Amino acid sequence: MQRSLIERRLCSHTSRAPSSMRKRKTAAAAKMAGTAARPTTTKTFTGRDFVKLLRSLPHPDKEYLDAVERHVRKQPKAEKSKW
Repeated sequence: MQRSLIERRLCSHTSRAPSSMRKRKTAAAAKMAGTAARPTTTKTFTGRDFVKLLRSLPHPDKEYLDAVERHVRKQPKAEKSKW
């Protein structure tokens, strides 16, 4: 089976690389392999945990709610759907 032009160029390019360059690339790859991402431990976060989190957060004050209401009232009405 005949190799493609790209495969031939890649093979000829790597075979002509100086041995010092090949050693550097190999050393760099080995160094990176040691720092590769490791699997993390899985933590569960249930619906109960989420509700607990929401209840622990501070409630918005009256000024914030008033500001939101003012801005919502200023919004234009949505067009009726043509469907």
